[in-house]
Amino acid sequence: MSVPTRFRASCTDCRSTSELEPEAFRLALGGSSERTYYSFTCPSCGAAVRKRAGERIVEALSGAGVRTMRLCLVQQPSTVP
Repeated sequence: MSVPTRFRASCTDCRSTSELEPEAFRLALGGSSERTYYSFTCPSCGAAVRKRAGERIVEALSGAGVRTMRLCLVQQPSTVP
């Protein structure tokens, strides 16, 4: 029997630290490391927390099956007067 994967995460609002299952996280992959982040809801205060995700965090979360979305830049068509 394997031990379920859990991640330790801290809230930026109430500063509590919790251990959360992969289902509690969302991972957003942007075009650069500055636009790549993970998010979760703090179980202590209910705040929506969003933090930058470096390469190691991306590997760990995606490897554990965290739901992931890829962000892409959408350019609006230029209008000709």
